[in-house]
Amino acid sequence: MSDILDRIIAVKREEVAAAMRSAPLEALKLEASARDARDFVGALRAKHAAGHAAVIAEVKKASPSKGVLREHFVPADIARSYAAHGAACLSVLTDEQFFQGSVRSLQEARAACTLPVLRKDFIVDAYQILEARAMGADAILLIAAALDTPLMQELEAYAHSLGLAVLVEVHDRNEMEQALTLRTPLLGINNRNLRTFETSIQTTLDMLDMIPPDRIVVTESGILSRADVDTMRAANVNTFLVGEAFMRADQPGEELARMFF
Repeated sequence: MSDILDRIIAVKREEVAAAMRSAPLEALKLEASARDARDFVGALRAKHAAGHAAVIAEVKKASPSKGVLREHFVPADIARSYAAHGAACLSVLTDEQFFQGSVRSLQEARAACTLPVLRKDFIVDAYQILEARAMGADAILLIAAALDTPLMQELEAYAHSLGLAVLVEVHDRNEMEQALTLRTPLLGINNRNLRTFETSIQTTLDMLDMIPPDRIVVTESGILSRADVDTMRAANVNTFLVGEAFMRADQPGEELARMFF
């Protein structure tokens, strides 16, 4: 891990320790069982079956590399706009220190529409997965650069036991080999290097030869234009996680429709 990712992971471990003191496991388990999860993978496959791109539209106020992306940030309004313009699912940042996200953002976005929601955060402990289920998430993210293979497998199994989908994120071929040991069909290829925050959409294209036909490739980061979308779709990549391009637009949902439909 590099300096940036190292710092984030260190903070996550501190946050988990503090959260476990304030919200014991038993209390979280009660919350987690209070609602059914929405079908994240099914929502993506439904778009594919209809011949459309499946867009995981992100609700994100800021990032460490770009600063504040959207000053007027109302998660419920953004979620409704995405849903109205063809998004398959939502991704909501819950990290506070680095991305200015929050649990409340996820809950407000999910309550505003019927789309399945990914908790976008840096998962390092099973507690965060139970926390995700309790806050209303339908899927979680596991980042290969932050986890060894046995832990990633353990976290995936726990997420699935709670009814959560898992998106595993990689940036290079070694991480892809690690990700392919998991059961999840969702393989996210992050075009942004979390060690340097440099971005190239070629990253996705360079790894497509490794992907079994039963997996769903999700290209993440750096998809900023219709031309980028067309490049990916020409390579048979039909699932996208997009945040920055939408967040910088006056009307996020309209920008989604312009880029994809």
